Amino acid sequence: MKADFSEEQKYIRAKKKVEEIKGFYWNLLSYCLVIPFLIFINLKTSPGYHWFWFPMLGWGIGIIIHGFNTFGVNIILGRAWEERKIKELMDKEKFK
Repeated sequence: MKADFSEEQKYIRAKKKVEEIKGFYWNLLSYCLVIPFLIFINLKTSPGYHWFWFPMLGWGIGIIIHGFNTFGVNIILGRAWEERKIKELMDKEKFK
């Protein structure tokens, strides 16, 4: 029974990872579509003031962090604490 549980956990983790990767790529795609549109709008309406840099840089930093988290390079908060907490909670459930 434990082997089935382990395989089920592996499947759930793999499915979650695929969802994270899809989310990253959708975020990147929307960035690549929206930012050029904002640049176009900015340069057509007020070419003297380039406000498009603010959303471009802010969203870009967000995408970089999202990519680091998605592909395993955790700079801000590591996921080791998540793994430890999951194991701790699973062990508690096992002994109840």
